[in-house]
Amino acid sequence: MLILRQISTNDMKIFINYLLVTLFLAGCGNSEERLIKRANKIHASILTVDTHCDAPMEFSDPAFDLGERHNDGCVDFPRMVEGGLHAEFFAVFTGQGPRNDSTYDIVNQKALDIFNAIHKNVEKNLSMAEIATTPEDAYRLKKAGKIATFIGMENGYPIGKDISRIKQYYDLGARYITLAHTKNNDICDSSTDPAGAENDGLSPFGSQVVKEMNRLGMMVDISHISDKSFFDVLKVTDAPVIASHSSCRALCGSPRNLTDNMLLALKENGGVIQICMLGNYLKTPEPNPELDSKLKDLQNKYGDYNALPDSTKKLVRKEFKDIQKIYEKSANVKDVVDHIDHVVQVIGTDYVGIGTDFDGGGGVDGCRTASEMKNITIELLRRGYSKSDITKIWGGNIMRVLKKVEDLAKNTEPRI
Repeated sequence: MLILRQISTNDMKIFINYLLVTLFLAGCGNSEERLIKRANKIHASILTVDTHCDAPMEFSDPAFDLGERHNDGCVDFPRMVEGGLHAEFFAVFTGQGPRNDSTYDIVNQKALDIFNAIHKNVEKNLSMAEIATTPEDAYRLKKAGKIATFIGMENGYPIGKDISRIKQYYDLGARYITLAHTKNNDICDSSTDPAGAENDGLSPFGSQVVKEMNRLGMMVDISHISDKSFFDVLKVTDAPVIASHSSCRALCGSPRNLTDNMLLALKENGGVIQICMLGNYLKTPEPNPELDSKLKDLQNKYGDYNALPDSTKKLVRKEFKDIQKIYEKSANVKDVVDHIDHVVQVIGTDYVGIGTDFDGGGGVDGCRTASEMKNITIELLRRGYSKSDITKIWGGNIMRVLKKVEDLAKNTEPRI
């Protein structure tokens, strides 16, 4: 009895479910086939959401069509259907560069071009998908057999110092902004800028950005930002926040990941962490001199990625993926679910989801493209997660946060 008292409610629930699933499968002739059938049934009846993919980086090619099944890349509508993935947040990504008025104008225009490309891709596939901006949209489109195409912005860099641009992005469909990327910007410090902290966390302008996002009903995304920036955001925001593609630092030491103290603060805020499926954020990399050498050669060959024309960037991404396939010691689906398990053990099933980072480096053995998403569900079932748990993890939690952010915005005074 003493041992049972020391086990948390969530752990006990998962343990009991695991026993029930194990006993059920023990009586089956083909347990793997049974798991697949159960996963298919669950995906048919729930809403599944991925909160981060970088497929729009391919849209610089005007011939790229999300409605066609591709042999490269990770995400398109046909493969989403195959994998039982009903909703995707497509990222408007801009890499960090110089910070001056003329560059801000250029980067802002680039962001607007990406928004336009996403809308055009959806418009020519209206029989398969529609733009979604609310949870109601997502559930309605799921019922209609269509894909819900959400938009998120990765990096607040295009905002520059013009707060009015946030409303412009919101009106184009953006429902979250990742405040920073791999380097510091005018909003806050990044978790990975080699120069170290610049703003001591969230800047005064960054506080205005967070408040404006609250006012409009946009989710504040704390993936990529520094620990100090994270805690500063929680002091400023009136709404729950998200980590659109992050994992757990207790299992992998990357500064991109959240510590247990950050997870506890996220729970108190009512937010959600969407587990990132990029290997270096799932497992602390072992020394791999061959991989390091090949990546260094790639960098020397092309120089600054952000300064390259789109056609060359496409070549770099392909060469990078080829190097990954040959030399990287990859993580797998079990590693992804280990991180989900950890969040559940620390703060519960109400605060975790999935943000693949597909086409931005994400993808693990067993789940390389959107067509394989059910393998995550199969592993969750194998570990004893119930349909109720899986419903929350696959979409219920992020839709709860989006709804809360919307509702708070409706009750916020207009900015003068």
